[in-house]
Amino acid sequence: QFAKKNCRMIALSCNTVEDHKAWLDDIKAWAKCNKISYPIIADSSRDLAVKLGMLDPDEKNAAGLPLTARVVFIIGPDKKVKLSIYYPATTGRNFDEILRVVDSLQLTAYKKVATPANWKPGDKCMVLPSVKDDECKKLFPETVVQNMPSGKKYMRMTP
Repeated sequence: QFAKKNCRMIALSCNTVEDHKAWLDDIKAWAKCNKISYPIIADSSRDLAVKLGMLDPDEKNAAGLPLTARVVFIIGPDKKVKLSIYYPATTGRNFDEILRVVDSLQLTAYKKVATPANWKPGDKCMVLPSVKDDECKKLFPETVVQNMPSGKKYMRMTP
């Protein structure tokens, strides 16, 4: 699904390359796939994990070392971090949410809209407040302005 969205993934693990080889077989079996199509960086020294702030201070392995947190960074085409999510080592990532965020970032990078909470592709978006009313009518002719108790007209929803 990430490839369909023109996204590339990379993983960082605080294990050795040998550990990764065995781990990949487990991942393929669990995910019911034949191939892992992204690189995994071995960081057994944890140097990169420390620099990126990816260690979970509350969870430790048998040797007493902090476990790596489940951290997700989304980096845009401009090489800037667009999103970071820090999951504790004890919590799995929500890939549906990550894919939803990618869709939102790709949409809002080129359209003058913002996506509301729980937005999914095909749902209505909010026209950015910086878009003047005359421009809004041209760009988004199906815009509906929501009446707000404040009387302000900033809730402009468009398909």
